[in-house]
Amino acid sequence: MTTIPTDPQTVPTDDELPPTPTATPKLPRSVSALVFLRDQGVFVLWGVLIVVFAFVGSPYFFTVDNAMLVANAGAVTAIFAAGVGIGVMTGSLDLSLPGTAAVAGCVCGWLLTHGSPTWLSLLAGLACGLVIGLINGLIVLRGFNSIIVTIGAFSVLSGLAAIITSGNTFPGLTQLEFMGTRHYFAFGGFAGVPAPVLIVAAVYAIGFVFLTRTRDGLRVMAVGANPEAVRRAGINSGLYKVIGFVISGTLAALGGLVSTATVTQASPTASAGIIFDSLTAVSLTGIAMSGGRGSLPRVLVGSLILATIANGLLIRGVQPYWATVSTGVLLIGSLFFERAIQAGVANRLMSANLSVHQKKV
Repeated sequence: MTTIPTDPQTVPTDDELPPTPTATPKLPRSVSALVFLRDQGVFVLWGVLIVVFAFVGSPYFFTVDNAMLVANAGAVTAIFAAGVGIGVMTGSLDLSLPGTAAVAGCVCGWLLTHGSPTWLSLLAGLACGLVIGLINGLIVLRGFNSIIVTIGAFSVLSGLAAIITSGNTFPGLTQLEFMGTRHYFAFGGFAGVPAPVLIVAAVYAIGFVFLTRTRDGLRVMAVGANPEAVRRAGINSGLYKVIGFVISGTLAALGGLVSTATVTQASPTASAGIIFDSLTAVSLTGIAMSGGRGSLPRVLVGSLILATIANGLLIRGVQPYWATVSTGVLLIGSLFFERAIQAGVANRLMSANLSVHQKKV
């Protein structure tokens, strides 16, 4: 510890004094509040919706059984939203996910109806998603726009699904009930948890650990934030962009298999509503569409928000199409909200920097 003499004749000058450690500058409170609202606002919104529907939907909404219904209704959307979210985080939006889901379900259904083992049929469906994601990623690496490429892939995959089934469906796929309609008891037998909910829990747990605790996951996020900086650091940015497409395709295939298992039939129909709901769930979380920022737990809550709204309106006897209207309003509103938050943060940071500069002058 340095002792500073008290004698006026021996007091050192400012240049002789030991350097004073500088504290890390803090963000202004207004900026911190806006950042918190951007990052955690989706949790606040979900909490508000639960409270509102708990009152207006009493006594049916706020029950364990209804909670399981909400979770099950949002499970498929959550799987697709994870694929969309990871794609967006890597800086590439994959719009071919519904087509991938249709092909995966139809391949699995075709194999099951031709006597293949259940495990092999499921692996084949997942492999379809992996291969489709790989092809999309490699094409995008050639310099093509990812949105145009994946829209074209969506069209191609929709046709392939119809070719596999000859335009029909594969009904009666009871072999998949264990991952679709079956319930498993948890919490000491207190509640029957639907199989899709358990699958979603596993997907998000693995995805969260991968993106936040592994080197490859962190690099996937870094590629979305600044691919040029990653490339200059000696990392193959193209590889990790392709990995993002592969993960998205595999999750889309999983979503298609879960959908097939839930209705116990494989259909070649590729619903564009899947990507619409998934984009809405992702947009609600404040994920930047330019990539590099995001959180899978927030994506999960975004999916649950859509399911909560649909469930609460149904309990109140409101026509189901109003849920579709509210989804569209949320999507547009989230875009305006994101822009307003970003503008607010930028303006307040500029004001704070200007004030500091004026004080120094």
